[in-house]
Amino acid sequence: MTMNQINSAVVAIVASLLTGGVQSFVSPRNFGASGYHAAGPLFATSSTSASSVDAPSPSTSSWFTDDIESRPPSKEKVKAQILQLGAALDRGQSYNPTSGEYYSSSMAVARSKVESLISLADAETNVPKSLEDIEGEWELVFTTVKHGIFRSSPFFLAVQEAFEYAVEKEAFGVDKATLFFKLHELQTCSWGVSKIGRVAQRIDPKSGYLYSEFDTSIFSLTVIPILGWFKLLPTFGGCVITAAKSKMSEGGVLEMEVDYTTSRPVPGLSGLGEWIWSVKVPVGAIWKFLPWNKGRMHLAV
Repeated sequence: MTMNQINSAVVAIVASLLTGGVQSFVSPRNFGASGYHAAGPLFATSSTSASSVDAPSPSTSSWFTDDIESRPPSKEKVKAQILQLGAALDRGQSYNPTSGEYYSSSMAVARSKVESLISLADAETNVPKSLEDIEGEWELVFTTVKHGIFRSSPFFLAVQEAFEYAVEKEAFGVDKATLFFKLHELQTCSWGVSKIGRVAQRIDPKSGYLYSEFDTSIFSLTVIPILGWFKLLPTFGGCVITAAKSKMSEGGVLEMEVDYTTSRPVPGLSGLGEWIWSVKVPVGAIWKFLPWNKGRMHLAV
């Protein structure tokens, strides 16, 4: 076989891989009849025609294709679809209404999948009754919350609740909590200054605490615009941890009271120094004395 023949064979193989039917899944239809809304495919290759989308090829994975002729998808299938959407949307960060409405349709499909999974839940087996039922570490894979995937932290939940008790709940036609988180996002993420990495929550029933964590790196990529060909500033950061006293109440409601905020190093990421890791900010003690909180510190989610 000549070199030209080898090259032609390689090109043919690559072309077949790139143009094959690789759609991830087709969105469900017939909302009124079966609880699903009408929508087109979320993902498809450029070679996939409209007819092939409506009638998926046999090679399409059954995990990502809803059969409109049969019963609704199983919990396992919906979970797999949510995981795939979480990866495609960068845990929900790809849709940012501050920047624009692009990816809004993908987010709408993802939200419908989450709602579908909730509708399949069994109150007896899927609703936790104690902290032991949700013991362990839970890492975020997807969220529909705008302006920050770290907002599940008890600290930021307390901020949101504080705004709900304000005398004036809106500013510039927008509720103050949403405005605060939007401004926070603009100030911390502009020019790529800050990047959010792993987001997780660890629940320890023995101590009665929930530890909410998110990794952040500062100055990950900094350069002089146009002229720069090298990294301008060093990258540093760490894991920010909010500790909250927690207990499970009726109906799976998790009641929390923010206690303190601290940090710890992230392997491979430079920090500000050993002194910073031992600092504990007594957020709970300070929070209740802020005038707009009027002594409140308890929140339930």
